[in-house]
Amino acid sequence: MSNTVNASHDRDARSRNTVPTTASRAYVDVNIPRFNQAVVAVLTGLGFLLQVWPLVAVTFVIISLTRFAGPRYGLSTQVYLRLIRPRLADHTETEWAAPPRFSQLLAVVFLGIATALFLVGAAIAGWAVTLLVFVLATLASTARICVGCILYRRVVRA
Repeated sequence: MSNTVNASHDRDARSRNTVPTTASRAYVDVNIPRFNQAVVAVLTGLGFLLQVWPLVAVTFVIISLTRFAGPRYGLSTQVYLRLIRPRLADHTETEWAAPPRFSQLLAVVFLGIATALFLVGAAIAGWAVTLLVFVLATLASTARICVGCILYRRVVRA
């Protein structure tokens, strides 16, 4: 479900480190959500492997800032925009931003639940929720199968 926007419009947006939009829908570089999902997968996976639940809480904060304060405040988004995107070819594939945003909201909710479970001493349940987020983020970042995006499209019927 990817769309390509006017190359000059995209180039202008890239120079400002923003995401191109049209009058009716916002679009996002397909690599931004994938990179964010990879960061979520790495941090939650490391948290589980090392049994350090504060890494899950840190991931929750990072993704929450991105989701609610906007990409300007998203750590992983800014890393992608400033360090990786400038090295890519001029033509960037875009997709409708609503499904990845919904998926990101689901990640915030589930990471928040996991963090709350850790705080009340329910570590096994916290790790179970964390592993679910890890698996879904890994699937989305590596195979481009975004379950949250699929759910969004089914519910909205876009």
